[in-house]
Amino acid sequence: MNPLVSVVITTKNEEPNIENCLRSIKDQAYSNLEVIVVDNNSSDQTKEIAGQYTKLVFDLSKETDLIEIKNYRGAQLNFGVGRAKGEIIFFPDADMTFSKDLIMEATKKLKEFDALYVPEIICGKRLFGKIRNFERSFYNKTCIDGIRIIKKDLFLKVGGFDVKNIVFGPDDWDFTKTLKRINCNLEITDQVLYHHEEWLTLKVYLNKKSKYVSTFDGYVNKWGKNDNDIKKQLGFSYRYFGVFFENGKWKKIIKHPILSAGMYVIRFLVGLKFVFRS
Repeated sequence: MNPLVSVVITTKNEEPNIENCLRSIKDQAYSNLEVIVVDNNSSDQTKEIAGQYTKLVFDLSKETDLIEIKNYRGAQLNFGVGRAKGEIIFFPDADMTFSKDLIMEATKKLKEFDALYVPEIICGKRLFGKIRNFERSFYNKTCIDGIRIIKKDLFLKVGGFDVKNIVFGPDDWDFTKTLKRINCNLEITDQVLYHHEEWLTLKVYLNKKSKYVSTFDGYVNKWGKNDNDIKKQLGFSYRYFGVFFENGKWKKIIKHPILSAGMYVIRFLVGLKFVFRS
């Protein structure tokens, strides 16, 4: 019998995105699904739109005590998984859509593996969007990537997302590291998800990264600055060279010189945000 898959989607003012995401879930080739939307006090029509696709729409602030919570997205996921009836949990972002056979493939792979990465295609505009997608293609199944699909019993075993010590930003790294620590068997799907960033400009991206790089302290304190993954994730050598050249990926750099040059310009600008973070 095909296992029930619970798709848990966290939202905060996702009116422009949520319907496309839910429609893409509805269009999956795999049908044994439940969809859970956990909102964080949206002021737009997110919850109303979600309610057209699933009855399982919750408002986190009305459902649980948020005292001492640093990571609301993690708390939303933990709450959603707590309400989930499925054996498998898929937790995409609200601004994503998916290959039609993604969940079908995931259920098959989870017979052998514990949790799965999903390759991410960045949908952006003009040259900046192409550069972002090119850069993201190097990160699949590396320490810069994060798990998206997992067996529910394993999610519960590790306690879900750490919401009191890790803020939103490196929380996906933290969760994936927790799985690695207990030697989980991780794999990546062939099917992909599409991250819709058509609205994103270089200026907005750099402003987002400026806020993002200020969130690492709790993560580093938890695992230690000498942790091998952290040295890669936050260090110059791996983030600027290792991840782009390992396992033969250097061939892509040579094949696409314009995209490569653009990628390094953006990485340099992000690096400046990290160096001069307050």
